[in-house]
Amino acid sequence: MTQDSLLELKNKNLSELKYMAIAQDKLEEILKKNFPKAQIKVVALVDDGDHYSVEIIDEIFAGKTRVQQHKIVNEALKEILGGALHAMQLKTGSI
Repeated sequence: MTQDSLLELKNKNLSELKYMAIAQDKLEEILKKNFPKAQIKVVALVDDGDHYSVEIIDEIFAGKTRVQQHKIVNEALKEILGGALHAMQLKTGSI
C-alpha cells in the first residue's frame, strides 16, 4: 500500500468517526459534567443518536440572553456538535 493510499484511508476513517452518533447517556454525561447544578432533560427525537431535544435549567444562565445561554451550551458541546451530535433542539433557562 502506498503512502498516499494509507493517508486516504486514514482520512476516510477519521471522517467516519467524526460523524458517528452519540448515545443519549453519553450526551447526558457531558452535559452533567459541564452543568453540575442544572436540571437537565434529554429526549431522543429520532432513534438514530443524532437528533435530540435538550433542556437545561441552571442558575448560570440568569441575566443572560437566550443567545448567550445557547453559546454557553454550544461551547460545552463543541467537541461533538456538528459531528456526533448532528441536530439539537435547545431550551435553556435559569432557576
